[in-house]
Amino acid sequence: MARADKTTAVAELKEQFSTSQAAVLTEYRGLTVAQLKELRVSLGGNAKFAVAKNTLTKLAAREAGVAVQEDLLQGPTAIAFVKGDVVEVAKGLRDFSKANPLLVIKGGVVDGKSMTPAEITKLADLESREVLLAKLAGAMKAKLGHAAAVFNALPTNMAQLAEALRAKRAESGE
Repeated sequence: MARADKTTAVAELKEQFSTSQAAVLTEYRGLTVAQLKELRVSLGGNAKFAVAKNTLTKLAAREAGVAVQEDLLQGPTAIAFVKGDVVEVAKGLRDFSKANPLLVIKGGVVDGKSMTPAEITKLADLESREVLLAKLAGAMKAKLGHAAAVFNALPTNMAQLAEALRAKRAESGE
């Protein structure tokens, strides 16, 4: 690769690292071009899956200020640069690697934090962002309903107490 090509490749990788929420490093040895295309399609618009040279990746990550563990950059490496929901991309990679064991998740970086393959798998086990937000909204609505019931109970209890006192007074003849 000519020097100008390497400089361009490093600049592109640096920009990908800088603009991505996460980067998941994988080993793709043995996968066919058709399988890689299928993987790219399954990741959808949330990620860009690119094969990269390890040396250029180290340089680009360093320039972008991303702490990629150097032991992850051994052997053939492809990187999924995540621009959308990290959980969905982690699920896509996990599911694809189950169907195609030749894809190995090496690790990655999510929001500047280095992650192991096990942590990425745990991330994939999470529910999607929309589901988590819906559960949060439901929990908040339930708490508001409970608070409304508590606030409504106070005047009701006061009215019942006043009625009980009135009935006791009427009974005792006061």
